[in-house]
Amino acid sequence: MKISIVGAGPSGLYLSILIKHRCPHWDIKIVEQNAADSTFGFGVVLAEAGLSRLRAADAPTHDALVEKMIFTTHQIITTRETPISIRRPNAGGGAIARIDLLQILQKEATDAGVQIEFGVRVQDMADLDAAGLSDADVIVGADGINSSLRTACESQFGTTRESLTNHFAWFGVGKAFPTAALVFREHRGGAFIAHYYPYSESNSTFVAECDDATWQTFGMAAMTAEQRQQLFEEVFAPELDGHALISNNSTWRQFPVIRNARWAAGKVVLIGDAETSAHFSIGSGTRIAMDDAIALADALVNDGDDAAVTAVERLARFAASRGPEKLKLIAASEKSYRWYESIGEWMKRYTPYEFIYAFMTRTGRIDEGRLAAAYPELMQQIKLAQAQRAHAASADVEAGSTGQIA
Repeated sequence: MKISIVGAGPSGLYLSILIKHRCPHWDIKIVEQNAADSTFGFGVVLAEAGLSRLRAADAPTHDALVEKMIFTTHQIITTRETPISIRRPNAGGGAIARIDLLQILQKEATDAGVQIEFGVRVQDMADLDAAGLSDADVIVGADGINSSLRTACESQFGTTRESLTNHFAWFGVGKAFPTAALVFREHRGGAFIAHYYPYSESNSTFVAECDDATWQTFGMAAMTAEQRQQLFEEVFAPELDGHALISNNSTWRQFPVIRNARWAAGKVVLIGDAETSAHFSIGSGTRIAMDDAIALADALVNDGDDAAVTAVERLARFAASRGPEKLKLIAASEKSYRWYESIGEWMKRYTPYEFIYAFMTRTGRIDEGRLAAAYPELMQQIKLAQAQRAHAASADVEAGSTGQIA
């Protein structure tokens, strides 16, 4: 079987590795528009659940990635200037520099015999033909959230788009924060958010975000990129501790929600963000993309060279097997970003522990029972805070009924 892959990101590279390790005689070629050593972004998160699936799918690749990862056991969430430390259950996963992730996967792929051609841009089906890809049995769109392959076949995939209202940009910081953290800060009437985590011994990813009301109030649309960066350095000066934010294609944007009614159109199939964009607030975009690769590899190779099972049938099996689990994660992503869209309201309404409870249960995947089981120390703190607030409210009512001044 011949397989052409557009996009040498994590999902495309990992797919090629999994297939080549099981069917080394298959012809697999990847084309990528960027250079081999270029990467945009800083570090990416690989959670524990995702790592266990990578280990089961291909242990050598998993082990190579883990060697380069930074692991943390806690996350700190700060709201109303109250930091609350949350111990993650089990190992909790970690993060890796995106360039390390790509280089490891590139090496594994080329060692397995995958052809990778860089500097090739595919904008339409004619470009596929020019690149020698159109005669493949399966063509995989693994070219990310701005997938040109998907755009060229939108009507066949049934693509829909929606833009969220919050504004965000990805930066780096030249220091390794001691742990992952989320800071929700009111500053001069605005609602600002920092998501950050270490991905090496000396560097961290820093996602800057604000709601649209803050964007408008501060006139950020009229600011230069440098002025926006300076504003966030001012807002999060206590956390940055004298370090500047580092820009690397750090474009301010509003998150594009990409959905497709169909995952495959004939012999063309989408995976990762090209198929469904997963919001960064659940920290699972790379995990979902690589899980897509695992499922697609299984669907393609399980029948080996049996010509009686067509490529179209194998792609249908991929959608049927992967769809239910992926839809659960995407539903969680949707609930998460809807919650973030009202972040200014939650920051004003909730006390710190009320905020933590709302944050931890926002996706619907964790209810009070699961929260107590997975995070017993946190749940004890939440219950104590609830009891203290109820007691204070009761005292206020009693004081009012007796005419006393509380």
